[in-house]
Amino acid sequence: MSKNKRVTSYDVAREAGVSQSAVSRVFRPGVSVSEKTREKVLKTADRLGYRPNAIARMLINQSSGMIAVIVSSRANLNFPDVLSLLNKQIALHNKRVLLFTLDEAEQLDGVIEQILTYQVDGVVALTAHFEVESVKQFAQHNIPVVLYNREVPDHSVSSVCCNHDQGLKMLVDLLVRHHHRRYLIVAGPQDSDVATARLTGAQKALLQHGIDNVPVVRGDYSYESGQQALHSHLQNAMAPTAVICANDAMAIGVIDEAREKQQLRVPEDLSVVGFDGISASAWYSYRLTTVSQPTSYMTKAAVDTLVNLIENPHNPPESRYWPGTLIEGNSVATARSEDE
Repeated sequence: MSKNKRVTSYDVAREAGVSQSAVSRVFRPGVSVSEKTREKVLKTADRLGYRPNAIARMLINQSSGMIAVIVSSRANLNFPDVLSLLNKQIALHNKRVLLFTLDEAEQLDGVIEQILTYQVDGVVALTAHFEVESVKQFAQHNIPVVLYNREVPDHSVSSVCCNHDQGLKMLVDLLVRHHHRRYLIVAGPQDSDVATARLTGAQKALLQHGIDNVPVVRGDYSYESGQQALHSHLQNAMAPTAVICANDAMAIGVIDEAREKQQLRVPEDLSVVGFDGISASAWYSYRLTTVSQPTSYMTKAAVDTLVNLIENPHNPPESRYWPGTLIEGNSVATARSEDE
């Protein structure tokens, strides 16, 4: 055969002495075919250098075999682990990831237009914010959506979430047991649904202990914004005894700012807690008290839910919540008596 000619399934069938449909069945997962035929086709395909054409299969099956994953490019040290787990779970269903990143929430409309041109089978969204109109737009094209760790208020859409309220209550209860009364909340960006949920959860948990009017400084989830949050707060206010951060990256930034720039000891002078359970939170110099999210369970649930909606498009949306795990590190201590 000519070296410049692409080998087709018809070439394999002719060389192996079988039908083209037999070749097709060999390369379709889960399809029944005799061992004798399978061995003959695979040996011939290997000798000829044949590989199935995924695009042709997509046209035949009227399915792209692709799942669009939309993520925010904002600093979030937990995302690489989540993306890796999502990719593995999606591959188990014989599908592939098509990744889209957003710098700002306003770019979502443009990304949706791109996704629609690829005719993906479904969407997993890890964006900072997801509008009702975006959900409706995908629904109009019969593309199911699962939101990861976020929800669209007042609209029915499938989601998989960590229980933010439960996690923040565990953190606040721990700080209150250590006699803290003067707090600072370092929240995430205002346009982030997760940041809003965690800020509300922290305020609700504090209010249950009679603590209100807690100052809030917003960051962007990055380490640097955690540093800046503590720095700016201390310019005009007394140092808190405890800081509740919306994620671990900002909590680590707060710890370094306290120790290196503000001459505050952590945890002796300042207790700091985070949320997510990223690997850096366990580093010896931080050993952060945080809430670890069950990302392996959540990613599996997200993909399983999406595949179920792809295969059963008339099924109603469902929301699933997973509890976080309190990790008691070395960043919380009892408030000093003069600060109680």
